Amino acid sequence: MSAAFRAGLVILGVLSLGDLAAPLLTDGETPPMFIALIGSALGAISLVLLVLAWRGRTAAAIGLVVVRVLSALTAVPAFTVTGVPLVPMILAGAAITLTVVGASLVLAGLRRPALAGAR
Repeated sequence: MSAAFRAGLVILGVLSLGDLAAPLLTDGETPPMFIALIGSALGAISLVLLVLAWRGRTAAAIGLVVVRVLSALTAVPAFTVTGVPLVPMILAGAAITLTVVGASLVLAGLRRPALAGAR
């Protein structure tokens, strides 16, 4: 397991924990409670996939990336809905950015090096 792969898993794991806490941190409007609950479910699924990916399961790592991207997509309305305060917009942007970084590191770590001399 490469250092980049592990770093990506750690980033995605921290985001997953943040998603789990979202229903406790929302005022019910920013983000709306249903978005926080969806995020929390995605966070729980992500943590299960994270453990499996850490143990070397490639399919779990790919699943983790997919689930985290879906979670990041739930933050996009922060930029399209009017009246969203600045701090939640910054947090949403940070979550999206960290998701891209973490997913990129995980996917890069899944690449198998080519065998020397193989054609």
